[in-house]
Amino acid sequence: MVKQLVLCVKMNSMRESKGQVEREIERESGSRPQPAGFHGDAEPGRHLGVAVLVLSAAAALVDEIHDAVTAAGFEDLRPTHGFAFVRIAPGDATVGDVAEHLGVTKQAASQLVDELARKGYVTRRPHPGDARARLLALTERGWACTRAADRASAAAMDRWAAVLGPERLAALRTDLARVVPPGPLRPAAW
Repeated sequence: MVKQLVLCVKMNSMRESKGQVEREIERESGSRPQPAGFHGDAEPGRHLGVAVLVLSAAAALVDEIHDAVTAAGFEDLRPTHGFAFVRIAPGDATVGDVAEHLGVTKQAASQLVDELARKGYVTRRPHPGDARARLLALTERGWACTRAADRASAAAMDRWAAVLGPERLAALRTDLARVVPPGPLRPAAW
């Protein structure tokens, strides 16, 4: 199990092919990773290969989007900022909402929002129903960054479609939507 996780890191950092990583897993463990839905023996962790690949795909996608956002001129942001933008974009979020969305304390969210405001990505305005709270909104710079991230995401999915084919990519999306619980999109703690 640990060797599979190490191979996941290796795959992500060295951009090795899935087939090469699977061959290394097979060589190290003596068996091939089983596909999702495999119901062979009751061996704990029998789906770890799928988990490793999903985690690796998510990390690679975040890195690719962040690299493109940086290349578009938004060099002062981290991937976590993009996850905060997701909650701030509708224009009805408070610092408390951002904290809940990211799964962090209000103090941490407040520091992050202060940083984004200082850098010109976010503004605050009075909350109409709570004098103590402020509503957050993206500035034009924040929206420009969001558009750059959207373009990078679309380009990544175009590359995935070129590899998998549009039908398989659509099937992957459908399958992931069935197993991923609804909720906030937040940075991974792993």
